[in-house]
Amino acid sequence: MTGYGRAQGEVDGREILVEIKSVNHRYFEIASRVPRGYGFLEEKIKTYLQSRLSRGKIDVYVALEAEEDSEAEVQINHPLALGYLNALKELAERYELRNDVTVPILSRFPDILTVHKKPEDEEAVWSAVKTKLDEALEGFLLMREHEGDRLKADILSRSDTILSIVSEIEIRSPETVNEYRNRLENKVRELLQSTSIDDQRILTETAIFADKIAVAEETVRLRSHISQLHKMLESEEAIGRKLDFLVQEMNREANTIGSKATDAKIAYMVVDIKAEIEKIREQIQNIE
Repeated sequence: MTGYGRAQGEVDGREILVEIKSVNHRYFEIASRVPRGYGFLEEKIKTYLQSRLSRGKIDVYVALEAEEDSEAEVQINHPLALGYLNALKELAERYELRNDVTVPILSRFPDILTVHKKPEDEEAVWSAVKTKLDEALEGFLLMREHEGDRLKADILSRSDTILSIVSEIEIRSPETVNEYRNRLENKVRELLQSTSIDDQRILTETAIFADKIAVAEETVRLRSHISQLHKMLESEEAIGRKLDFLVQEMNREANTIGSKATDAKIAYMVVDIKAEIEKIREQIQNIE
């Protein structure tokens, strides 16, 4: 399910920006980008979001500045400074140059001066980032909720279409039995060239045919699955994977009805049902 959330502001002296976005994905997958030196945040972000989300390909971006009053220490690399001085002195003597090295000049050489910041409190940093992460997550979830409402309406509409087609199949199925009986009688009369036929044999053959093509069990189960679908869509829990299984069962019943169908009209109806089930299956890949 797609979603986007963003939060920015100062927390405990730090300027923090958090962005969360997601695209449809069958499973939970997260990628995070955090500033250099704050790699410890990645696992904390993943664990926290995994407790709140169950599906989607999630991208998280975090930007933060160090505390304004954070201490820093400037260190001098004395051995390296001495090495530079000796090298400069040698150059001056060899080429008869004036050796006017000063502190500002020497400090510009690479690695003479290095800045080391005081190690930051990881839990304090995480607490500050989590504050903005929660704000971004709130907007993110709201956007996903709105999309979920649209998906729910579409799925319910398609399930109603399936129920309508199932009703047509339930009406049409007994008609095919009567049509079969009439065709059988006409064929027997044609073969025997007589109007005298064995009614009991006709009844037996018709009963065998009716049992063979009976789809009442399948239509009842299909209706039951759709009823479960409606209930799940009202649930507050994560239902994506449950819906996956339920749609597989709906498709199984539709396939069975199709395999039993000897009537072209019912066969076409089954094709329409499977088309709607496939559209539902595509939609639930977006549902958490």
